[in-house]
Parts: sequence; structure tokens; C-alpha cells
Amino acid sequence: MLARASVGLVQWLPRPGDGAANLEHAVAQIESLAGCDLVVLPELWPNGCDGVTAAEDVRACAEPVPGPRTAALAAAARAARSWVVAGSVPESVDGRVYNTALVFDRGGQMRGTHRKAHLYTPLHEHRLYAAGDSLLVVDTGDLGPLGVVTCFDGDFPEVARSLARAGARVVAHPAAYEVAAESWWDRLYPANALANGQWWISVNQCGTNGGVTQLGASRVLSPQGDTVVEAVRARDGESPAAQTIRVELDLAAGLAAWEQHCSVLRDGARPGIGVTRV
Repeated sequence: MLARASVGLVQWLPRPGDGAANLEHAVAQIESLAGCDLVVLPELWPNGCDGVTAAEDVRACAEPVPGPRTAALAAAARAARSWVVAGSVPESVDGRVYNTALVFDRGGQMRGTHRKAHLYTPLHEHRLYAAGDSLLVVDTGDLGPLGVVTCFDGDFPEVARSLARAGARVVAHPAAYEVAAESWWDRLYPANALANGQWWISVNQCGTNGGVTQLGASRVLSPQGDTVVEAVRARDGESPAAQTIRVELDLAAGLAAWEQHCSVLRDGARPGIGVTRV
């Protein structure tokens, strides 16, 4: 793993259903972050997350993987010479659509995909997408084993712990996390980072489409659960300006500090303890 890494976060409010414009923005921002070791985009940026037109937007923007959109993203990753977690996209497969995260290496090769496994039923995702059935860890060399999960996937402590057991000390987390769940964003993810000794790079949509406001607050969390950098937050009904962040992280120092002071959270657990119910 690199001792230090430059990471780019791309936060914006996509135009609902306008796949071409959204792809143009995504590619431009990846290329603007050339030289970063890792660039992360938000969840479902091709179609957006409009509370009214969601089903229509998914149909308009769904593509096979690989396909024309992934070819454009691969070229952008290659031009930037960066690992790119290109957020997630609507992937069409035999009449079904998955919410699929994409990982490209510095040469533009697609190295992994993750189909979102936990669909958020309060926003009716289960009506729009099929669920995946596994998590993803990509052996990057540069960044070590890189965990990739999408939005609600990461809300579960079991997911972070499973990624840690698979060796992931850096986790990329594309999201479309709404303002209504802001307290979850603020409480669950620092706890996941701290409990598992992981860097979490969470990149969110930001702004209001169709009555649903995405929180923004894209950020990097250290293995101690501290916020290293955070983008602007939206309040209900707001749509702040897009924001792209480049940040230098001392990955090795953060992980070493966790091993010294916090690793008991991993090593102190006793397997096989039962529950006495009285």
C-alpha cells in the first residue's frame, strides 16, 4: 500500500435522466483530478435520483456493462492515470437493472463491479433495481485491497467488518444519501471506520430533485473515525454548487495509529460467545 495517497471526491447534483450531460460532467471531473491515486464519484449519477421521475430516468439511462458509458469512463481513468471508482450506474442485464459500482485501474481497465446488495425500500429501490449478492474487494496494489460498497450497503456493521476481514483498509463508498437520514450518515460511518481500522471515502450526490434532497457532505473518514475533509451539505430543498475536492492522505500513519491504539476493537472480540436469554 502507498504510504501517502492523493484522493479526489466528485460531488454534484446530476440532471435527472440526462445521461449524456451527466457523463460529460463525470469525465471532465475525473480528468480535472489527473494525478490522484484514487477518484470516487457518487451513486447513480447517470440518471440522478428524482423522487417523481425515477423509474423513467432509470429506463432512459440503463446500459450494459461493459458498454459505451464504461468505455468513456475507462478512457478518462487512463487519461488521469488514476484508480477510479466511477460511482454507480444503472446496469441493464437480461431485462433487469442493477445499481452497479465500477472500478477502473490507472490504465483504464475495468477491474471490478459491485451490484448494490442492500436496496433502500423507503425510497422504493426494490421496485427499480435487482439486488446483488456479494461485496467487492479489489486488489489494487497501490492502495492495497480496496473495498467498494454502495450507499445503504455501508450502513450495516457486518458489511464493514466483512470487508476488513477480506483485507480492505480503504473503502470507497458511492452514495445518494438523503437529508432525511443525515443522523445515520453522521453516526454509523465514523463508528464503522473506528471499529474496523479503515479509511472511508464516501462521495454523495448533493441537492434537490423531485422533492428529494441528497445530503452531500462527501468526506474522508480516518481509521479513528475523524473527518479529514468534508464537502458542503444541502439542507432540505437546497441545491448547493457542485464541489470537487483533492486531498492528500497519510494512509500509513492513520493505519499505524489505529493498530497502536484501537486494534483491541478487532483483536479483543471473543468468537463463539452465545446469548443467555432469561
